[in-house]
Amino acid sequence: MKKVTLVLSLILVGAIAFNANAQLDKAEAKEWKNKAKEYKKNPEALKQLVDDKDALQGQVNSLKSDNNSLQSKLSDKDAKISELQDDMAKLRSDLAAAKAAAREKPAAQPKMESGGKMVDGIVFKVQIGAFRNKDLSKYFENHENFGGENEDGMQKITLGQFRDYWEADTFKKYLREMGVKDAWIVPYQDGVRKEIKDVLEGVVTEKPADSE
Repeated sequence: MKKVTLVLSLILVGAIAFNANAQLDKAEAKEWKNKAKEYKKNPEALKQLVDDKDALQGQVNSLKSDNNSLQSKLSDKDAKISELQDDMAKLRSDLAAAKAAAREKPAAQPKMESGGKMVDGIVFKVQIGAFRNKDLSKYFENHENFGGENEDGMQKITLGQFRDYWEADTFKKYLREMGVKDAWIVPYQDGVRKEIKDVLEGVVTEKPADSE
């Protein structure tokens, strides 16, 4: 007990010395000297005070760590918002370009067909992948909803033919749910593959409410 008292007294003296360096006025110095005497007589109270201080410091450190974690999450969210804003700006730019192209050259009106291969006008297909060293062209002729084309040594395989873009979009989503993660829509005009922005205006109508 004497050793504990001696150690605690040294701690208290050090604290008083530190406060003295902080330029305590006479009243404060006297007050802390009285407290030092009280704690010297009651080392258990001084120990409890030190323990409480350490516990509070631990809580402060934990709160700092939580704050750093929240700041990191906030930064990630800001980055995601910025990315989405960039994507939106690009979509607006593509739409504006499509409208400008449509004004210069009106898109051909698609002909409705009751059967056979829909190769004239604008149709939408869903590409399911591009494969090298895989030739499936022998299956194309007798299957109007299964097709493909060769480009740069790759055979691009497509499924379905749709006049309506949103019907093709629904089919694409079904394929993705079934595991075809790379399924995406490609438009064709008179049998020639086109960029989506080149056929967007006048063909892609407003998205139906039941397709959400």
